[in-house]
Amino acid sequence: MSDEYLKGRGAQINTKNKYLSNEVVKEHDEGIDDYETQNSKTQYFYESAKKIVNKVTSPDIGMFYSMNPYQGCEHGCIYCYARNTHEYWGYSAGLDFETKIIIKENAPELLEKQFKNKNWKVHPIMLSGNTDCYQPIEKKLEITRAILQTLLKYKHPVGIITKNALILRDLDILKELASQNLLHVNISITSLNEELRRQLEPRTVSGIKRLKIVEKLSSDGIPVNVMLAPIIPALNSEEIPKIIRLSSEHGASSIAYTLVRLNGEIGNIFIDWTRKNYPDRAEKVLSQIRDCHGGQLSNSRFKRRMRGEGNISESINKLFKINKNRYFKGKSMPVLNTKSFIRNNNTSQLKLW
Repeated sequence: MSDEYLKGRGAQINTKNKYLSNEVVKEHDEGIDDYETQNSKTQYFYESAKKIVNKVTSPDIGMFYSMNPYQGCEHGCIYCYARNTHEYWGYSAGLDFETKIIIKENAPELLEKQFKNKNWKVHPIMLSGNTDCYQPIEKKLEITRAILQTLLKYKHPVGIITKNALILRDLDILKELASQNLLHVNISITSLNEELRRQLEPRTVSGIKRLKIVEKLSSDGIPVNVMLAPIIPALNSEEIPKIIRLSSEHGASSIAYTLVRLNGEIGNIFIDWTRKNYPDRAEKVLSQIRDCHGGQLSNSRFKRRMRGEGNISESINKLFKINKNRYFKGKSMPVLNTKSFIRNNNTSQLKLW
């Protein structure tokens, strides 16, 4: 590995933003230009957002709405599909995505405003449908905690997806939501190989630690689904049986998976990462990913993009199903409660007069 490799970061490059006509480049290796090629220090930008709840229309995703208090994610997962969304903000999907974090500090107030809208129809909201709501800065800002308090106040159902142990900080609220059947938690586990995890998801907790999170949440009566995502052929695909077995043994109620797809600039970012970290098998990994997506690194077709196609994809699917049937037989997540929602928490008592 090169001495110039940015440890603690996933992406090692900034790819071109397709929405920008100009880009900054370095023309002189002598350092004549006032230009820093790789600034890996995290920067935070505060935004007063206009909305926080987004409608999800994809038939591949089992949710109606998502909510993301942060844009960009310091976890730095190299494969993250959300990287491309950073281009809408004028940044790169590469290193910028994990070093330039946009904070929607008014998210809890926007959510409460949404709930007070007479036209709001109750459907479960996925907290972190795009970037992790428990990424490192949340420890200081507690925006996610305030959002959970709002959800509990209005008795609104929510799903959470994260790979950070910080979720355990909010056990008090999570247990109360779960007691009213208003909560699903999804814990993402990609690998139990710590060397691979450090390169693949550099600023996240270990896979073993995530199993402990599953165990703790489950023991406190909180339903947990494990997301084995993404499965990357020739990198973590051989871990499927072990992750499924241990997830069940640690109390998970269900498990699901997605196959890696490298859409947009993520393809170039992943190619660079793979060749730098795993030069001996980079071409094998990339070739097998292409085999799963009709010769490309990604497939945008609904129903196909999350599962892939072809022999390798089919063998992964069969391996997953066999082990799921073995270790999760009779287990399932409860249906979320959508009947207890309080439209206007502050004035509901006025109806008595």
